[in-house]
Amino acid sequence: MPEHLVVGQITKPHGTKGEVFVWPLTDDPDYVFAAGRELLLGDTDGTLGEEPLVVRVVSTRPFKRGLLVRLEGYGDRTSVEPMSGRYLLVPAGELAPLEEDEVYYHQLLGLEVVTVDGEVVGRVREVYETEPAHLLEVKGAERVHLIPFVKRIIKKLDLDEGRLVIKPPPGLLDI
Repeated sequence: MPEHLVVGQITKPHGTKGEVFVWPLTDDPDYVFAAGRELLLGDTDGTLGEEPLVVRVVSTRPFKRGLLVRLEGYGDRTSVEPMSGRYLLVPAGELAPLEEDEVYYHQLLGLEVVTVDGEVVGRVREVYETEPAHLLEVKGAERVHLIPFVKRIIKKLDLDEGRLVIKPPPGLLDI
């Protein structure tokens, strides 16, 4: 597991009071973005520099499909504008341990996807949070597939081998 995990992305400043709109990338945003929590500011690729900037959450409130977060020491729109597009991270040890059948989204990225018959479908490029199931964007040699991340399709997930084995219903890979 990586030392730090991405928990959100700052998409843009909001208003004039130094709040930023954050797209949460965690199942527990109330815990991760609680007042007083220290977060690490990564770059636009989600990586940390040699000496990452530590930011402290002053307040958080829901807004549309994300959060408005105010950070200590940033009191106006101009001060937070350089943060647009950057990711927020936390040390991996600060998050609750995963349940038996759970994975972090970042663990799925880059996995090779193959069918139970051994046909290579491609590699996971993105995970979309949709209802009723999350979708994996899998880029193959000739096309991009959207594959529901559900037990009836996902037959084996092997993070050590970097492989995801699927049994797609008829026609799914033809779409």
